[in-house]
Amino acid sequence: MSAAEGPLVVGVDTSTQSTKALVVDVATGRVVASGQAPHTVTSGAGRESDPRQWWDALTEALRQCGEAAHEAAAVSIGGQQHGLVTLDEHGEPVRPALLWNDVRSAPQASRLVEELGGAKAWADRTGSLPTASFTVTKWAWLAEHEPDAVRATKAVRLPHDYLTERLTGQGTTDRGDVSGTGWWASATEAYDEEILSHVGLDPALLPRVVRPGEVAGTVRDGHDLPFSKGTLVACGTGDNAAAALGLGVRPGTPVMSLGTSGTVYAVSEHRPADPTGTVAGFADARGDWLPLACTLNCTLAVDRVAALLGLDREAVEPGRGVTLLPFLDGERTPNLPHSSGLLHGLRHDTTGGQLLQAAYDGAVYSLLAALDLVLDQDADPSAPLLLIGGGARGTAWQQTVRRLSGRPVQVPQAKELVALGAAAQAAGLLTGEDPAAVARRWGTAEGPVLDAVERDEETLSRLAGVLSDAAPLLERAPENG
Repeated sequence: MSAAEGPLVVGVDTSTQSTKALVVDVATGRVVASGQAPHTVTSGAGRESDPRQWWDALTEALRQCGEAAHEAAAVSIGGQQHGLVTLDEHGEPVRPALLWNDVRSAPQASRLVEELGGAKAWADRTGSLPTASFTVTKWAWLAEHEPDAVRATKAVRLPHDYLTERLTGQGTTDRGDVSGTGWWASATEAYDEEILSHVGLDPALLPRVVRPGEVAGTVRDGHDLPFSKGTLVACGTGDNAAAALGLGVRPGTPVMSLGTSGTVYAVSEHRPADPTGTVAGFADARGDWLPLACTLNCTLAVDRVAALLGLDREAVEPGRGVTLLPFLDGERTPNLPHSSGLLHGLRHDTTGGQLLQAAYDGAVYSLLAALDLVLDQDADPSAPLLLIGGGARGTAWQQTVRRLSGRPVQVPQAKELVALGAAAQAAGLLTGEDPAAVARRWGTAEGPVLDAVERDEETLSRLAGVLSDAAPLLERAPENG
C-alpha cells in the first residue's frame, strides 16, 4: 500500500493533445502517482482524433502510475468538451471523432439558429447559442457530408463518455458535459426532442445523464487497465467543469484558463441564457451553472507566432501601435469561424518582441471582453482572477492578464486541475462530500497573488477599434470554402 492516509482515487484528464492520470490520496489531496501519454490530432480544416487513441493513452498513463492505480477505490474521467464520437453496433468508432476546434460546421450552426427560432429562442432553451464548436452542429455537418457514417452510427458519445463507457459497459454522461452539446435543454435538464428530431438524431443513441454524486457504474472485466473489478466509476464531466471542481471555486470567483483554447468562467447559482452567443450557458458538475466564454486561439496560437518570429515565448517587448489578432484557427469568441490572423500597424521600427507581445494582447483581449458577461452583476470586481492552464505560469501571460484586466491575479500552485477535479469527483463518491468542498480541503486554489496594476485602456481601445473595423474582412468565408 502506498504511504497514504486515506483511500486512493484516480482522476483523469483526456484533453485535446494527451491523457493524464493522477492517483490522489482522498485524505490529503496528495498526488501519489501520475502518468501521461499523447494523442494525435489532424491538421487542416478538420480537427479529428481516433477515440481508440484516447483509450490507449489512458492505458499507458495508468501503467505509468504503477501499483497505486490498482489500489484506487474510485475513478472519474474529465475530458475535452463538444467532440462528436460516433460508434457502431460493436462500440467501435464509425469514423474519427470531430473535435471541439473543428469549425467546418459553421454553416450548419448558422442554419440551425435560423431554423429553430433564432438566437433568443436557443439561449432560452439550451442556455447557449450553438456555434461550430458545439456537438449538434457537428452532427448536422456529418449528416450532410457523410450520410453513410450517420446510418452506421448506433451510439453518440462525448469524449469523456467514450472512456467511461469502456470502463463500465454503460452509456452515461453528466450534466456539465452534455450541456455543451446543443441538444440538452438547460431549462428542463433533459434532452430536447425537437432539436434532436430536427437534426435527425434518435435520442435512443444518446447516453443516460447521471446526476451529480451518482455512481455511473463499476469497472467491468475484460480490459487492460490496472483497476480491480468493481472499482467505483463517477460520472465524469467536461474539462472546464472538472477544473472548476478542481479549484473548489465558489459562485462569483472569476477563472481564466490558458490552454490550447482559452476560457473565462465562473460558477453561478443562476441559469445563464445569453442570446448574443458570447457566453455559453453550461451546467457545472455539482448542480449549479458555469457560464463560460471560450476562444479557439490561445497558447498554441501565441506559440506559433513566437515560432514564426524565431523567438522564445517569453521574449516580449513593450510597444505601442501594433495590433495582432491571432485568430489562426478561426475564432469562437468573437464568433468569427472563417477568420484568420490579422496584423495591423506594422512599422519599420516594430520589433519581433513587440509583435509577440501584440499576439499575447490579442489573445487575452478576446477573453477579457467576455468576462463581464460571464460574471453575475453582484460579483466582486476586485476579486482576484484565478489564472490556470498551461500558460498560467508563463510570465508574459501573467503580466499581460494583469495589465489588460486591472485585477489582482492569483496563480494556483496545483497543477493538472482537470484531473484533480475528476479525482475530487471520485473522492465524493467515497466520502459523500461535495467534490468542490473536497478540493477546498485539499487547498488546490492556494497560490501567490500578483497585485493589480492600472488597466491599459489605450491597448484595449485600440484592439476594440481594429476588431470592429476589420469585421467585414474577418467574417469573409474563404474562397475555397
